[in-house]
Amino acid sequence: MRKYSFVLTVLTLFISGHFALSATDSPETRRHEAERYLQATPPKALFEDMADKMAANLPPDQRDQFKKLMTSQLDIAALTKAMIDSMVKHFTTEELKALADFYGSPVGKSAMQKFGAYMADIMPAMEAEIMKAQAKLNQSMPNQSPK
Repeated sequence: MRKYSFVLTVLTLFISGHFALSATDSPETRRHEAERYLQATPPKALFEDMADKMAANLPPDQRDQFKKLMTSQLDIAALTKAMIDSMVKHFTTEELKALADFYGSPVGKSAMQKFGAYMADIMPAMEAEIMKAQAKLNQSMPNQSPK
């Protein structure tokens, strides 16, 4: 009888623990953690850094205009809302908490400071590969004349 009571107690604790953990994953908790993540990685700072690093790949006479366009003309509030809404939709509370914890840490902040330079480095290769893929796609599609 004791063994049965022990197994029943352990099973009850396991099941209630599972429900307690899954109950914390709600749109509200996801939104809270997404907002915490964006406090650790502010979109405005990210876009400013990325624009600055990407501008280095442009001719000198176009750099300032590019940086101005990428920073002053973007609706950061709208992008932030879209980012939060998408994170709430696609990530769990636990995943968002892990992201916020990491990017809020010293090593995460250090990694984010390097993100703009990373994007600037890979952007020319990404653009070239996209252009090559588009050219191949255009070659593979039959020419269609207007009717």
